Amino acid sequence: MRQDLSKATSWVAHIFGVLAIATFAFVGAAFAGLKASSVQLSGDSQKTEVRISIDQDPDLHWFLLRTPYRLVVELPETTFAIEPRSLKPLGLVDGVRYGKAAEGRSRIIFTSRKPFSVERVEIESGADKDGYSLAVSLAASSDSAFQSAMSEQVSATASIPARPDGDTTPVKPFTVVIDPGHGGFDGGAEGVSGTREKDITLAFSRELRDSLIQLPNFKVVMTRDSDMFLRLDDRVRVAQSNEADLFISIHADSIRYTGLRGATVYTGSDQASDADSQALADRENLVDQIGSASLPEENQEVTDILFDFVRRETQDYSWRVAKDLVGSLSQTIGVINNPHRHARFRVLRAPDVPSVLVELGYLSNADDESSLLDPQWRAKAVGSIATAVEKFAERKGVSTAQTER
Repeated sequence: MRQDLSKATSWVAHIFGVLAIATFAFVGAAFAGLKASSVQLSGDSQKTEVRISIDQDPDLHWFLLRTPYRLVVELPETTFAIEPRSLKPLGLVDGVRYGKAAEGRSRIIFTSRKPFSVERVEIESGADKDGYSLAVSLAASSDSAFQSAMSEQVSATASIPARPDGDTTPVKPFTVVIDPGHGGFDGGAEGVSGTREKDITLAFSRELRDSLIQLPNFKVVMTRDSDMFLRLDDRVRVAQSNEADLFISIHADSIRYTGLRGATVYTGSDQASDADSQALADRENLVDQIGSASLPEENQEVTDILFDFVRRETQDYSWRVAKDLVGSLSQTIGVINNPHRHARFRVLRAPDVPSVLVELGYLSNADDESSLLDPQWRAKAVGSIATAVEKFAERKGVSTAQTER
């Protein structure tokens, strides 16, 4: 199965290197054996129809991504037995990718070099009473219209039936994993007056947790809730084992430029945005060596093409969260110049969890250190981060509206 999948995905990737597909979806015993057996494309550059034969009628939902333009359809775990020759580009569809990225979850991604609008994504009964088709209709559109649709896709779902009366199946909460940087014998940076980074990050993370758990449909997990050392890969593992929707690592750096102050938001990247970001990532990545343990080499599977595309999509989400965080923090506690930066932080390496690292300020700056110790200042910072996280959750379709009791 995996060999067939690799052949299919590699075939499309060879011709269309910017195309994307992987796996993600709903877990359910009723659809544990979902199979997709063929793909049919029809139409032209103005309107394109896609039909994928499947053997059951599953729940599904969809959303849009850009750079490149993509339609992502999420399904329960699916076995794909699709003939690679049926994946030739046609009309608005330059490529189709599919596969498994997590247990019980599958995803199909349709990629286009041109913007499009989604006219329908639904399950249809086939001529055979036991067969069904995933039917997708795309129409030519503009970049601005695509961007608008992507921004408004909070409720961009399809074929998700209303929950029957009396259905008490719990809804999966939006899960945020908060990672207080450093801990235990790893004190992190030290402030002008001796403040330890590990203490600031833990205190702030607890306050952020207490704020986020007030939001409906939210679940918050801490990688550590005491003064303990935790390896970087263990922090990542906490996020993945909890199927986190967002991972936030909290830090407060020290730098040789004592006049520099303000918050910074980092995302993971193979190439650093600047020398200072690379130096910071290098310092943070050395943390495990303090405990005489080093991170294992990344599993070769992570470099598999499917995981690469999952990583690209996850990076898209990470960048959106970073943008929201910068916008929110800049209005309250202030940020440095070029506040969204990126580098190869190992703690941000999870390919399937949107991840950001927030440097609240610089302990090497007396004013920033004083602010970090001020409960009122921290409350403003907590509110700013919570606002950005709530905005991201709403984009993902999570209702955070407070209801009257």
